[in-house]
Amino acid sequence: MPSIYDAIKEDHDSHRELLNKIEQTSGDSPERREAWNTFYEDVKSHAAAEEETFYSKLISETWGQDAARHSVHEHQQLDDLMEELNETDMSSSGWLTRFKTLKHDYEHHMEEEESEVFERAKKVIGEEHNEGFGKDFETRKKEERGLIAKKREDSLED
Repeated sequence: MPSIYDAIKEDHDSHRELLNKIEQTSGDSPERREAWNTFYEDVKSHAAAEEETFYSKLISETWGQDAARHSVHEHQQLDDLMEELNETDMSSSGWLTRFKTLKHDYEHHMEEEESEVFERAKKVIGEEHNEGFGKDFETRKKEERGLIAKKREDSLED
Protein backbone atom coordinates (compact mmCIF):
# COMPACT_ATOMS: atom_id res chain seq x y z
CA MET A 1 0.00 0.00 0.00
CA PRO A 2 1.43 3.40 -0.93
CA SER A 3 1.94 6.11 1.65
CA ILE A 4 -0.52 9.00 1.66
CA TYR A 5 2.13 11.14 -0.04
CA ASP A 6 2.85 8.57 -2.74
CA ALA A 7 -0.87 8.02 -3.38
CA ILE A 8 -1.52 11.74 -3.80
CA LYS A 9 1.62 12.23 -5.90
CA GLU A 10 0.70 9.31 -8.18
CA ASP A 11 -2.67 10.94 -8.81
CA HIS A 12 -1.02 14.31 -9.44
CA ASP A 13 1.34 12.75 -11.98
CA SER A 14 -1.61 11.15 -13.76
CA HIS A 15 -3.50 14.46 -13.68
CA ARG A 16 -0.52 16.30 -15.17
CA GLU A 17 -0.40 13.77 -18.03
CA LEU A 18 -4.12 14.16 -18.66
CA LEU A 19 -3.89 17.96 -18.60
CA ASN A 20 -1.14 17.82 -21.22
CA LYS A 21 -3.07 15.31 -23.32
CA ILE A 22 -6.22 17.45 -23.22
CA GLU A 23 -4.22 20.53 -24.17
CA GLN A 24 -2.80 18.71 -27.20
CA THR A 25 -6.25 17.77 -28.51
CA SER A 26 -8.59 20.04 -30.41
CA GLY A 27 -12.31 20.59 -30.73
CA ASP A 28 -14.91 18.20 -29.46
CA SER A 29 -12.87 15.17 -30.50
CA PRO A 30 -13.28 11.70 -28.98
CA GLU A 31 -9.70 11.96 -27.64
CA ARG A 32 -10.40 15.24 -25.84
CA ARG A 33 -13.74 14.04 -24.48
CA GLU A 34 -12.27 10.76 -23.17
CA ALA A 35 -9.28 12.47 -21.55
CA TRP A 36 -11.52 15.19 -20.08
CA ASN A 37 -14.00 12.68 -18.62
CA THR A 38 -11.17 10.65 -17.07
CA PHE A 39 -9.59 13.81 -15.66
CA TYR A 40 -12.90 15.15 -14.35
CA GLU A 41 -13.89 11.97 -12.51
CA ASP A 42 -10.43 11.35 -11.09
CA VAL A 43 -9.92 14.90 -9.85
CA LYS A 44 -13.40 15.03 -8.29
CA SER A 45 -12.85 11.79 -6.36
CA HIS A 46 -9.23 12.70 -5.55
CA ALA A 47 -10.14 16.10 -4.08
CA ALA A 48 -12.96 14.77 -1.92
CA ALA A 49 -10.85 11.89 -0.61
CA GLU A 50 -7.93 14.23 0.05
CA GLU A 51 -10.13 16.59 2.06
CA GLU A 52 -11.68 13.80 4.09
CA THR A 53 -8.55 11.79 4.86
CA PHE A 54 -5.57 14.15 4.57
CA TYR A 55 -6.71 17.68 5.25
CA SER A 56 -9.03 16.65 8.06
CA LYS A 57 -5.93 15.49 9.98
CA LEU A 58 -3.97 18.68 9.28
CA ILE A 59 -6.74 20.79 10.76
CA SER A 60 -5.79 19.41 14.18
CA GLU A 61 -2.76 21.73 14.14
CA THR A 62 -3.10 25.53 14.22
CA TRP A 63 -0.85 26.02 11.16
CA GLY A 64 -2.69 23.17 9.45
CA GLN A 65 -5.99 24.98 9.65
CA ASP A 66 -4.80 27.70 7.30
CA ALA A 67 -3.09 25.22 4.95
CA ALA A 68 -6.18 23.01 4.82
CA ARG A 69 -8.57 25.91 4.33
CA HIS A 70 -6.40 27.31 1.56
CA SER A 71 -6.24 23.98 -0.27
CA VAL A 72 -9.94 23.26 0.18
CA HIS A 73 -10.70 26.74 -1.17
CA GLU A 74 -8.53 25.99 -4.21
CA HIS A 75 -10.38 22.68 -4.64
CA GLN A 76 -13.65 24.62 -4.75
CA GLN A 77 -12.31 27.07 -7.32
CA LEU A 78 -11.02 24.21 -9.48
CA ASP A 79 -14.31 22.38 -9.10
CA ASP A 80 -16.21 25.47 -10.25
CA LEU A 81 -13.95 25.73 -13.32
CA MET A 82 -14.45 22.04 -14.12
CA GLU A 83 -18.22 22.41 -13.89
CA GLU A 84 -18.07 25.47 -16.13
CA LEU A 85 -16.03 23.48 -18.66
CA ASN A 86 -18.55 20.64 -18.51
CA GLU A 87 -21.27 23.09 -19.55
CA THR A 88 -19.23 24.72 -22.36
CA ASP A 89 -18.93 23.47 -25.93
CA MET A 90 -15.51 21.80 -26.18
CA SER A 91 -15.04 23.06 -29.72
CA SER A 92 -15.37 26.72 -28.70
CA SER A 93 -12.35 28.97 -28.14
CA GLY A 94 -13.88 29.85 -24.76
CA TRP A 95 -13.53 26.23 -23.65
CA LEU A 96 -9.81 26.18 -24.41
CA THR A 97 -9.26 29.54 -22.71
CA ARG A 98 -10.98 28.35 -19.51
CA PHE A 99 -9.18 25.01 -19.71
CA LYS A 100 -5.81 26.79 -19.81
CA THR A 101 -6.82 28.68 -16.66
CA LEU A 102 -7.76 25.39 -15.00
CA LYS A 103 -4.48 23.78 -16.07
CA HIS A 104 -2.41 26.67 -14.73
CA ASP A 105 -4.29 26.85 -11.43
CA TYR A 106 -4.27 23.10 -10.87
CA GLU A 107 -0.56 22.76 -11.64
CA HIS A 108 0.10 25.52 -9.10
CA HIS A 109 -2.10 23.74 -6.55
CA MET A 110 -0.34 20.39 -7.02
CA GLU A 111 3.10 21.99 -6.73
CA GLU A 112 2.09 23.79 -3.56
CA GLU A 113 0.75 20.59 -2.00
CA GLU A 114 3.77 18.51 -2.92
CA SER A 115 6.32 21.02 -1.69
CA GLU A 116 4.85 23.04 1.16
CA VAL A 117 1.91 21.01 2.48
CA PHE A 118 3.60 17.59 2.38
CA GLU A 119 6.59 18.84 4.34
CA ARG A 120 4.43 20.32 7.06
CA ALA A 121 2.07 17.34 7.11
CA LYS A 122 4.94 14.98 7.89
CA LYS A 123 5.14 16.66 11.30
CA VAL A 124 1.50 15.74 11.98
CA ILE A 125 1.16 12.36 10.30
CA GLY A 126 3.89 10.20 11.72
CA GLU A 127 5.74 7.90 9.36
CA GLU A 128 4.15 4.91 11.06
CA HIS A 129 0.73 6.13 9.84
CA ASN A 130 1.66 6.97 6.22
CA GLU A 131 0.42 3.69 4.77
CA GLY A 132 -2.77 3.72 6.84
CA PHE A 133 -3.59 7.19 5.57
CA GLY A 134 -2.70 6.06 2.05
CA LYS A 135 -5.10 3.12 2.35
CA ASP A 136 -7.85 5.37 3.74
CA PHE A 137 -7.29 7.82 0.87
CA GLU A 138 -7.49 5.08 -1.78
CA THR A 139 -10.62 3.56 -0.21
CA ARG A 140 -12.34 6.92 0.11
CA LYS A 141 -11.40 7.86 -3.47
CA LYS A 142 -13.12 4.72 -4.79
CA GLU A 143 -16.23 5.52 -2.74
CA GLU A 144 -16.22 9.12 -3.97
CA ARG A 145 -16.02 8.03 -7.61
CA GLY A 146 -19.41 6.38 -7.12
CA LEU A 147 -20.86 9.60 -5.68
CA ILE A 148 -19.86 12.04 -8.44
CA ALA A 149 -23.21 12.00 -10.29
CA LYS A 150 -25.21 12.28 -7.05
CA LYS A 151 -23.11 15.17 -5.76
CA ARG A 152 -23.41 16.96 -9.10
CA GLU A 153 -27.18 16.48 -9.08
CA ASP A 154 -27.38 17.79 -5.51
CA SER A 155 -25.28 20.85 -6.31
CA LEU A 156 -27.47 21.69 -9.31
CA GLU A 157 -30.48 21.76 -6.98
CA ASP A 158 -28.87 24.42 -4.77
